[in-house]
Amino acid sequence: MCRNITVLRGLEPAATAEEIEAAARQYVRKVTGVQTVSDATREPFEAAVAEVAAVTTRLLGELPARRKPPATVPPLRRPEVRARLGR
Repeated sequence: MCRNITVLRGLEPAATAEEIEAAARQYVRKVTGVQTVSDATREPFEAAVAEVAAVTTRLLGELPARRKPPATVPPLRRPEVRARLGR
């Protein structure tokens, strides 16, 4: 469904809270069709992002380790993306 969400399991170092939240935000945007959060949608949207991020964090913590790291580097670990975001 969301081809742009990168694999977070097996990263070294482990996925950060920021990376997990970014993946959760992408997922919630995709399933809701909301690209720009308005005042009317902010509260339910942000609540959904927080819930998806919490479940993802728990899931990543409970799954066994991968034998090899994911093939792609998450966007927030790429220097060009971090520079574009000003981080």
